[in-house]
Amino acid sequence: MPTSAKPSDDNVRDLRSLINADAAELSARLRAQQLRDFPPTAEKTIRRFSPAEAARFIGIAEGYLRQLASEGKGPPASPNGRRSYSIEDIEALRSDLDNAGKGARRYVPHRRDGETLQVISVMNFKGGSGKTTTSSHLAEFLAFRGYRVLAIDLDPQASLSTLFGHQPELDVGNNETIYGAIRYDAERREMPEVVRATYIPNLHIVPGQLELMEFEHETPKALLTRQNNDSMFFARIGQAIAQVSDVYDVVVIDCPPHLGFLTLSALCAATAVLITIHPQMLDVMSMSQFLNMTGDLLDVVASAGGATQYDWMRYLVTRYEPSDGPQTTMVGLMRSIFGSRVLTHPMVKSTAIADAGLTKQTLYEVERQQFTRGTYDRAVEALDLVNGEIEGLIKQAWKRS
Repeated sequence: MPTSAKPSDDNVRDLRSLINADAAELSARLRAQQLRDFPPTAEKTIRRFSPAEAARFIGIAEGYLRQLASEGKGPPASPNGRRSYSIEDIEALRSDLDNAGKGARRYVPHRRDGETLQVISVMNFKGGSGKTTTSSHLAEFLAFRGYRVLAIDLDPQASLSTLFGHQPELDVGNNETIYGAIRYDAERREMPEVVRATYIPNLHIVPGQLELMEFEHETPKALLTRQNNDSMFFARIGQAIAQVSDVYDVVVIDCPPHLGFLTLSALCAATAVLITIHPQMLDVMSMSQFLNMTGDLLDVVASAGGATQYDWMRYLVTRYEPSDGPQTTMVGLMRSIFGSRVLTHPMVKSTAIADAGLTKQTLYEVERQQFTRGTYDRAVEALDLVNGEIEGLIKQAWKRS
């Protein structure tokens, strides 16, 4: 009689114990890897920028930047004659130009009297649509352009936080996300207490981590026990943002990939909505369901007094491959349906963006020489066109020319 084979691990343990064991092992390995690659004492920094990049962020010609350098403005050249600019150098030059400027031209783009805080909620029902990639690059682009930006990570997976140097497993404790500022009990904190600086002077962040799911769990209970003086769930993020509104020009919210209480609250706090969409049939079908559900829920929220008026709403085509015939057809379909609500410029699919993410960086942060020049330049150009178009919508909302 043959000897029976030794039972596999799957045969002797139930699904619950397998998942718990695998989760514990994976978390331990990832934590060890993070500690090796990013020790707790390490701080993420931003690289220096070339004259061409610095001029682009300030909004001047590179020739004018060279003229300013010849006048002794900006950082000194290195021994080999090359000049590079820190983000602090760029901010100092922008401020000097603004102070010395004549006429209506202004180089510091901060909000002026009568211009409302712009709150952009970046959202989609489906994961993999480029939502966090879009949020991170948009927030950085606006910060580099001189706007005061607050990024809010509403996704419990906290990828946006990780990109900006705040690792949820190591750096973000309980009550240190926006949940701390919108929770229903006595442990609620003031919004300024959960805002953190980043390595970019104009960019702050409210990080995320798994505790954000508590808002989804606690809200149904709060609705049942609500007192007359308690604000509704859909108003809470907007109220939290209002506590810090005076010190920012733009807030970028990276919403979770599902339509829960957090997302609805972010929608009600927003002055603008950006919906990312990958131009594949399954993704577009998923977005159709998402739009139907969102519309129904917003009807309910509006009947309860929630805000649903926006300065603009746009669809952004992401991970676009121009040579892919079916994708091009799908983009044409969306433009025929939504018209100008689809941003003119799509975000092309690029290995450069994916490779930058492997080192927990955005494409704006990596050095150009790390990639094939053409690949890097095409990706940066696409990012700048998309983010520049969104910047134009922000200015339009402020009624700037």
